[in-house]
Amino acid sequence: MELREAMTTLGTCRRFRPEPVPDEVLARAVDAARFAASGGNRQPVRYVVVRDARARRQLGEWYREPWLAYYERARAGGQGGHRVGGERAARMLEEANRFALAYGEHPAIVVVCARLSDLFATDTGLDRLSIVGGASVYPTVQNLLLALREQGVATAMTTLLCGAYDERVRALLGIPDEFVSACQVVVGYPERPFPRRLTRLPVGELLFSERFGAPLEVHAP
Repeated sequence: MELREAMTTLGTCRRFRPEPVPDEVLARAVDAARFAASGGNRQPVRYVVVRDARARRQLGEWYREPWLAYYERARAGGQGGHRVGGERAARMLEEANRFALAYGEHPAIVVVCARLSDLFATDTGLDRLSIVGGASVYPTVQNLLLALREQGVATAMTTLLCGAYDERVRALLGIPDEFVSACQVVVGYPERPFPRRLTRLPVGELLFSERFGAPLEVHAP
């Protein structure tokens, strides 16, 4: 599979077949993912593959607590939720809810961990959300998703368990105190075919020349 095909068809899967993903497939994906860049080449990321049914069910129970609260706010358009607008957005919300209700029943969940001492966020002193620390974590995660897509494995990256539930997740899986959970990736073979091409904003709305908003005049691919 060409890289561009993997990138343009790597959608979030919410319906998985029950058969397991072989360990060799996961190991091959991590073997590719580990070559992502990280600050100082510290390589802070580790992966815990969760297949045990009881552990997966527990993760699912925890996942549904914040999800259902968000889901109700989103449907009502209240504070803390994104108002659902249009039929397509409503369908996406219902599909995400179906996924949440089944969370933990999927073949495996890969819990991605990051060692805090290996991260250096340069924007923590600003009066806004700090995002720089993730620069040494999420490129590796994207590599993982692409490497699994190449092998016909679908994924859904989630982060609801990374906040108030992080301590519980670490205790459940024996994750050392110096690590935090950065995301959880549900993996499995898709129930439906992969999308032929994802829908995204056109290049002209994303790419600027010299100043923000000044379009770079090129022929869009």
